[in-house]
Amino acid sequence: MKTQKTFMANEGNIQREWLLVDATNMPIGRLASQVASILRGKHKPTFTPHADTGDFVIIINTDKVVLTGNKMEDKYYFHHTGHPGGDKHVQAKKMIKEKSDRAVERAVKGMLPKNSLGRDMFRKLKVYKGDTHPHEAQQPKLTVLDGVRD
Repeated sequence: MKTQKTFMANEGNIQREWLLVDATNMPIGRLASQVASILRGKHKPTFTPHADTGDFVIIINTDKVVLTGNKMEDKYYFHHTGHPGGDKHVQAKKMIKEKSDRAVERAVKGMLPKNSLGRDMFRKLKVYKGDTHPHEAQQPKLTVLDGVRD
């Protein structure tokens, strides 16, 4: 009787690709959850929970992401400077207008594991406001994600 071996990915047998995602008219949360899944490698049959099997992701046009409902007015991003009384609140409308790449990075980072593996996955994310990026040498494949709003 032959037993079947379970495949376990490691650094030697991982094939990474470069994927290009256009964030135009995409809700930021839907974009972030799908990109986080790609960074983890859950779209591949070789997914292994304890290994970083994901692909590199380039997100362009983050200045054109959208928020559904009243989130542009009601949502606030919070950070602390580290000094006493140093809490800062930035309205989502202002954050998307000025630092949309940071807003997308923050949304994706929040959906990755909170450990060293998640930090390694986050390093494979490249985010840009406009439609140009410096990764043409990697020949990224244009990827269409679900959830594009008309």
